[in-house]
Amino acid sequence: MPISKTKSSFYRRLYIAHLIDSGVSTVPAILEYTGMPRRTAQDTIKSLADLDIVCTFVQTKGERNRSGHYKISDWGAINKQWITDNLTEIKSDLDYP
Repeated sequence: MPISKTKSSFYRRLYIAHLIDSGVSTVPAILEYTGMPRRTAQDTIKSLADLDIVCTFVQTKGERNRSGHYKISDWGAINKQWITDNLTEIKSDLDYP
């Protein structure tokens, strides 16, 4: 049974935040790891703030282009241990490997 768009959006945000926190913290790395479209990954990262997850871009020192990585500095009301405990279900519901 397919999950609702609301639930899949919520799970996608949790999953992306988990990946960033686990070191898969650049858009190219997220794309490679998940296979999701670039725009989906970028939009999901931007929408983390809707869940009060503070995600910032840390630019590589000395670089003038956009090289760097994302970092989660505050999870807000989200229990990141719950994500870890339920990661298999989250990935399964999102059809990610």
